[in-house]
Amino acid sequence: MSIDAGNPAPSQPPLFDTMATMRAMRRLKPDPVPDALLEQLIQAAVWGPSGGNMQRYEYVLVTDRAVMQRLAPLWKRCVDAYLATTGKHGPEGMDEAAYGRMVAAIEYQRDHFAQTPALVIPCYRMPAQAPDEDGLRRSAEALGESASAQLARIQERFAALAEGSCVYPGVQNLLLAARGLGLAANITIWHLMLEAEWKQALSIPEDMHTFAAIPVGWPRGTFGPVRRRPVAEVLHRDGW
Repeated sequence: MSIDAGNPAPSQPPLFDTMATMRAMRRLKPDPVPDALLEQLIQAAVWGPSGGNMQRYEYVLVTDRAVMQRLAPLWKRCVDAYLATTGKHGPEGMDEAAYGRMVAAIEYQRDHFAQTPALVIPCYRMPAQAPDEDGLRRSAEALGESASAQLARIQERFAALAEGSCVYPGVQNLLLAARGLGLAANITIWHLMLEAEWKQALSIPEDMHTFAAIPVGWPRGTFGPVRRRPVAEVLHRDGW
């Protein structure tokens, strides 16, 4: 079954329409968002699945205009660094005009960041792992010598993915909830270029990892269908 992002079938649940029109909305009105709605977004995030049901996520919510103004220079530095490197050229398959519109929206958000109504910083602290010797031996037996050696080589990546898998499902819930409430939001990780400075500005503990910076507000403009690759191009059945 194919899915038309612009015209979901009438028999589909409303959630499909929400997903099919959930663009990254970067142009925000300065009008405040009621606390009750912002708390709904965090509740939606908390409902997201968390690996091992550890639920060690925390969410920093910024709405104070003075704090946002202090963060604005950090945001500008991160955006400028992105546009000078990864964002210098559009992704493959995106025409120049469309990419130009995206960059213009990014620059608008950069230049008006101090007026952002709300900013959500999802955080996560993975507990220290201390497997005993018997557990390590049994693990090695289960995986085999070659796979155990490979796991040791990619341990840092494995740990990062484990943490991310605990927090990003909640982030997606937050984005879906924002769209459902008519709010604009977009996920960014640019702040990681200056994570230590962001954490200092927001008094986030040093051992707490941050996973995104999500501006939220009422949109300037309207939601519309997302543009994505067709399912037939990305689907591999029963293997690659």
